[in-house]
Amino acid sequence: MSKFQLKSGFKPTGDQPKAIEKLYKGLKSNYQKQTLLGVTGSGKTFSMANLIVKYNKPTLIIAPNKALAAQLYREYKNFFPKNAVHYFVSYYDYYQPEAYIPGSDTYIDKEAMINQEIDRLRHGATSALISRDDVIVVASVSCIYNLGIPNDYIESALHLEKGQMMSRSDFIRQLIAIHFERNRIDLKRGQFRARGDIIEIRPMSENIFYRIDIKNQQINEISVIDDLSRHILKNLEEIVIFPPKHFVSSQPKIEEAIANIKIELKDRLKYFEKNKMYLEADRLKRRTDYDMTMLKALGYCHGIENYSRHLTGKLAGEAPDSLLAYFPWKNKKPDFLTIIDESHIAIPQIRGMYSGDRSRKETLVKYGWRLPSALDNRPLKFPEFEKRVGQTIYTSATAAEFELKNSQQVVEQIIRPTGLVDPPIEIRPVFDRSKNYSQIDDVVNEAIKLIKKKQRVIVNTLTKKQAEDLSQYFKNKQISANYLHSDIKTLQRTEILKAFRQGDFSVLIGVNLLREGLDLPEVTLVAILDADREGFLRSETSLMQTMGRAARNVAGKIILYADKETRSMKRAIAESQRRRKKQLEYNKKHNINPKTIRKKIEDMIDLEIK
Repeated sequence: MSKFQLKSGFKPTGDQPKAIEKLYKGLKSNYQKQTLLGVTGSGKTFSMANLIVKYNKPTLIIAPNKALAAQLYREYKNFFPKNAVHYFVSYYDYYQPEAYIPGSDTYIDKEAMINQEIDRLRHGATSALISRDDVIVVASVSCIYNLGIPNDYIESALHLEKGQMMSRSDFIRQLIAIHFERNRIDLKRGQFRARGDIIEIRPMSENIFYRIDIKNQQINEISVIDDLSRHILKNLEEIVIFPPKHFVSSQPKIEEAIANIKIELKDRLKYFEKNKMYLEADRLKRRTDYDMTMLKALGYCHGIENYSRHLTGKLAGEAPDSLLAYFPWKNKKPDFLTIIDESHIAIPQIRGMYSGDRSRKETLVKYGWRLPSALDNRPLKFPEFEKRVGQTIYTSATAAEFELKNSQQVVEQIIRPTGLVDPPIEIRPVFDRSKNYSQIDDVVNEAIKLIKKKQRVIVNTLTKKQAEDLSQYFKNKQISANYLHSDIKTLQRTEILKAFRQGDFSVLIGVNLLREGLDLPEVTLVAILDADREGFLRSETSLMQTMGRAARNVAGKIILYADKETRSMKRAIAESQRRRKKQLEYNKKHNINPKTIRKKIEDMIDLEIK
């Protein structure tokens, strides 16, 4: 019997049963790579959920951006309410990486704003992977970054049992050793407070307290306390408290790391002095000495991840441990399923992350801001990534050459369970000189018509500035609108999408985020401005993905604003027409009347801000 229990009022229909069975047979035949080529709205996520049940292994789902990851998280959370479904993305609302610009002699210190809610969700994912085997983690591509060794994380966890011998002072020392902070007033995640023999701990991954009552140097009671009411929710016989940081080391390992850092520092200083780089030598010595002092005193320092090679005992150039290392392995091989959603964009992102990170760090090392070992604090290289993921299924409506070439099986899913067909496409001019009428005038008029019917509109622009300006232009015309792009914080994006679906505003304007996978069934018009500007944002793939946002509504239609028909436009239109023809024939044969997708409007991420 499967560990995963799928909750749904529907059964696989259309192309779904055939796709699920083919992919499952591929997994059982030990196919390492397969592709599900499924059109927008064909229920790829539902097919994958059914496959997870059949395959019955922990699953990693990788999405190309945080907004899509949040949507997938909500969908899988609803499909598997009794299983452990978790969300793992970068926890930065704002991130300026450490950098040095030699030309202007400008050093930029690392500056980051950590979102505590996302940090909680990340810890929830890693602790679940360690303690359960029915886990689904929905992650962004940032899951390939260095995260610290799972064994250290596990070994540092505190196992507490009722009746266990434990003195108050020893317990406090152990909490501090794994980086819990003491706070006597407002207890935040990763903190504890001691009141006599009662110690309260707020773990990183949950919004509750653990209350440990110690009497006569023995754990007398373990309770779970509600954060707000302070009522006892339940009493436990035992608990495991995981460290509040993923980078955690024991004192012996820290001492060994400091010894190795000193050796590396000595060698590097010799190099600088030999090459008469005295400024770089002085800079490196001051910084490294300070960091070693902090490590020795606190077991932690600012930028500790840059010393991860020494703290983990890895060799120079050896791959770091990322979220993937927390998933189960069997016989030295990954023993989990990996699903890469919208793979045509996620794969290039994963492939390019190492090089971008390396270039910046090499400059820091060259000019004495960091030791060479800092280069080993990095994302995985693509070959390293491929060795560390389990059997992989790529899902996309527009799979790229990499997936199609490397897959042992490509499975199509073109027929939608709802009978919906690819929407009709119109091409209209960017500017009509005879009427002095532009694409903006036209899309405003279209929006006004649809808003009267209480329908929604997506407008796709080429730049963030254009999206912001156009949003204001709509508002000036008394049309409720908002914009969405990558500068908007992670959680705010999900709030905007929810508000759009609820009808709080009627026109959503964006650049690149309004493409892959976003499930917005209320949308009846997708308008793509300047569709004839050939390039990444107007390639065949981009056009197909953007047009797909109107494929979940029976009244959906597409308007491409263009003064000429580019190759990308021709190919995208031809593929849409091929699919549309096949879908119409299927509907006629099976006497199916298309229906708009009905989807509950809810929060994408479980926020428990207190």
